[in-house]
Amino acid sequence: MTMNPDWRFLLRHPAHFLAFGLGSGLSPVAPGTAGSLLAIPLYLLLAWAVPMPWLLGLVAIAFLAGIWFCDVAGKSLGVVDHGGIVWDEIAAMWLILAFTPLSWEWYTAAFLLFRLFDVWKPFPIRVIDERTTGGFGVMVDDLLAAGYALAVLKGMEAWLA
Repeated sequence: MTMNPDWRFLLRHPAHFLAFGLGSGLSPVAPGTAGSLLAIPLYLLLAWAVPMPWLLGLVAIAFLAGIWFCDVAGKSLGVVDHGGIVWDEIAAMWLILAFTPLSWEWYTAAFLLFRLFDVWKPFPIRVIDERTTGGFGVMVDDLLAAGYALAVLKGMEAWLA
């Protein structure tokens, strides 16, 4: 059964609400971008409240829990990787931001690079995305896109130092 998600769907189950990025995934235009943008203030709030080692643990928990959130929401919708499921973007942005210098310029670069690699899906991201299923499949391609974005960011950081 495929359905169009709305606020009623999101509020029916905590996994739906979280998978849809607290509602950002309901954006009618570019929900993945909306989720990635929401990740920034959420990350800043977490970074302010939690010391770095704990923050990295929360990012890891966000990825692992995201496998379940995304799986539950995808099964409820009848679409494994529905465009509105954006927890994968949120968790991936948190990972990137944890290793990005705190400035609007670096955060902008982090956001743009992540969106580029998430949409483009260079090798092996596209292959892995096509061959994995369920919540793990939803999460893993964004984890890899985060890795590409981090590699470029760290290269830029070293070049500019």
